[in-house]
Amino acid sequence: MVHCFRACLPLFAILILASNLSYTRASMKGGHKIKSATFLSPKFVLGPGSVENRFYRNVDFPKGHIGIKSFNAEVIDDTGNPVPLHETYLHHWLVSRYYQRLDVVETNHEQKFKESDRISARNSGICQKGILNQYFGLGSETRKTATHIPDPYAIEIGNPAEIPVGYEERWLLNVHAIDTRGAEDRLGCTECRCDLYNITVSEWGHPLRPDYKGGLLCCYDHTQCKVKQGFQGTRRSLYLRYTVEWVEWDSDIIPVKIFIFDVTDTGKRLNGSTGFGPENGCQVEYEIKSCSSTDTAVNGCVDVKRTNLTMTTTGYLIYGVAHQHTGGIGSTLYGKDGRVICASLPTYGEGKEAGNEAGYIVGMSTCYPEPGSIQITAGEKLVLESNYSRDHQNHTGVMGLFYILVADRTPNPTSLLQAPIHMHVNTKGSTYAVAIIALFGMAIAVAVSVHSRLKKGKEEGYQPMLA
Repeated sequence: MVHCFRACLPLFAILILASNLSYTRASMKGGHKIKSATFLSPKFVLGPGSVENRFYRNVDFPKGHIGIKSFNAEVIDDTGNPVPLHETYLHHWLVSRYYQRLDVVETNHEQKFKESDRISARNSGICQKGILNQYFGLGSETRKTATHIPDPYAIEIGNPAEIPVGYEERWLLNVHAIDTRGAEDRLGCTECRCDLYNITVSEWGHPLRPDYKGGLLCCYDHTQCKVKQGFQGTRRSLYLRYTVEWVEWDSDIIPVKIFIFDVTDTGKRLNGSTGFGPENGCQVEYEIKSCSSTDTAVNGCVDVKRTNLTMTTTGYLIYGVAHQHTGGIGSTLYGKDGRVICASLPTYGEGKEAGNEAGYIVGMSTCYPEPGSIQITAGEKLVLESNYSRDHQNHTGVMGLFYILVADRTPNPTSLLQAPIHMHVNTKGSTYAVAIIALFGMAIAVAVSVHSRLKKGKEEGYQPMLA
């Protein structure tokens, strides 16, 4: 990675941390073992107010016909220490799968390719081409959001029968990070307010809409957010450290499909459309206006955004989680007749250390329903609802995504009798952040928790960011 001796010294600890973690754990019937490996993204360098938003091709990833069990990531410095959100805000990271022609030689992670040289292997979601294609992805909540897929399920990759002849399966990584050290308006920088970035045209040179106040179009790679006059800060090397857990694939494993829903989805699917914006289906982001005194009396200063979606396949819910930005107070996916498929609520930090940063969403609750208990049918009309506090605060570039895993079958009845429910708990030092909760009483406990937290969120909003 670095070719001079002096430059390599500070990276010595990083190289150790990036090596495979050689532990095994009993997993499924038949003696499967969970394997784990930790990798580093290519290095990116940020100074106060600067932005990294790059796409790296052919990044390190486990090989072979395997089943992915979890994927976790965080930003670290060149000594391997986690970087807190109030220094470098992780807007999002995404990992996508694609097939690359074998006769095309890659010379670096950011090399440009002809469209014909690669084929996207997108998830099963319903957004238009080129939007929300990823297999994995989170944001500021990454450290305290469970991603483990319970047995006997997994995400199948590397199946030779699915890889086109003459191509190889590879992985694309997108890291969007914003350095907010010394920021004049830290929240404004993380929400990509255009005036703070002095941006009036997109990275492709197109003028922005007059009503576009902030979002992804204003904080693209190498843009600069406004910092306090006279603030001095060093540029530093950072990495996304990601850990993948997997098992070798066999017939005992039940594959799951990945769906990512967007609360801004208008249902439009224009031919050839690959961008995001009002004219397309999934717009990815939206804006929230602060409430007036009239609003306060009516709905307690909560912005409620809903959209109708149509499920494209029949299956059983295995996992669910929402993605929201600062100000989010929870999101719910509803099925036919208003039944709750999954409700996901944010956890806000209370301190300064990495993973507990005050004012930032540091985790999202997840759903691991009893196997076979929640079925979604093809053609079923779903409703996605995303709630944000707007108490005396505008928000730009917010998101209301919902990520679910669906399997077309469940384990046999004998397995169901023994199947545990996995609920997320915050643990330190392990990416396998789940606990086994008894079946009896769990449903009541979750219902009470969801109701009380939603009520609290709507009444109290969220803590402000640390200055």
